Amino acid sequence: MSDAEPTYEQARDELVQIVAKLEAGGTTLEESLALWQRGEELATLCERYLEGARERLDAASRQEPGETSAQ
Repeated sequence: MSDAEPTYEQARDELVQIVAKLEAGGTTLEESLALWQRGEELATLCERYLEGARERLDAASRQEPGETSAQ
């Protein structure tokens, strides 16, 4: 993840705000499309964060008892 990318929590919170704006209506078509596109980007980013977390959990669960992670 680059320094410019939001954290998982920031991305999730922004996504929640975007969904609320879209559900409330009152935006132009162009604004709605821009919000939708940003929402898609944020959803993809959140999925990447969650997949990384799943991989770390899977790796930790495969370790033998007493082993420590090299991270």
